[in-house]
Amino acid sequence: MRWRAYGEHAALLDCVSLTETIAAHATVSSARPPGIIELVPGARSLLVVETPGSGALAAVRDLLADADLEHPPGGGSREITLDVTYDGEDLELVARDAGVSTEDVVRLHTGAVYTVAFTGFAPGFGYLTGLPEPLRQPRLSSPRTRVPPGSVGIAGEFTGVYPRVSPGGWRLIGHTRTVLFDPRADPPALLAPGDRVRFRSAG
Repeated sequence: MRWRAYGEHAALLDCVSLTETIAAHATVSSARPPGIIELVPGARSLLVVETPGSGALAAVRDLLADADLEHPPGGGSREITLDVTYDGEDLELVARDAGVSTEDVVRLHTGAVYTVAFTGFAPGFGYLTGLPEPLRQPRLSSPRTRVPPGSVGIAGEFTGVYPRVSPGGWRLIGHTRTVLFDPRADPPALLAPGDRVRFRSAG
């Protein structure tokens, strides 16, 4: 891990892996040092923003210096279940590349418990880790110009749900009717880093 200054009241922690990022975020979230305004995890980083003069950044540095990031604290996270109709345009492609049936794709995808590692790309879009190895496949060679909202996709080590219409190159395996982002809601985004997510087949 390596810390870098990020303005006057924030610091960016560079992590060696996504696993380390998730563990660092969980450790700080669990301890909740006073004075922390915001924690923003990325694929290999964690941004920590403090209240000016609180000393929270120093507290977080000390906390993580002594933390066992191989065994981060558990518990306290929400678990969200999303009902999915597995009818995606790329379902057969995913099955073929995985060397399994489309039914097996559904079984594998619904059998795992995922963690929201970080959010980005679009408001409400969560990058979910925990995808079974056979489903870890590359993005499409030619991205679509329009992906419908609620589309469930996979790409590399991640799975996720498109919260709104947008271009996208993830392989689509299904769709959900659950609203992932509503600017009128509090909070607007359904998923937040650290949340656990399960997918359930809606038939």
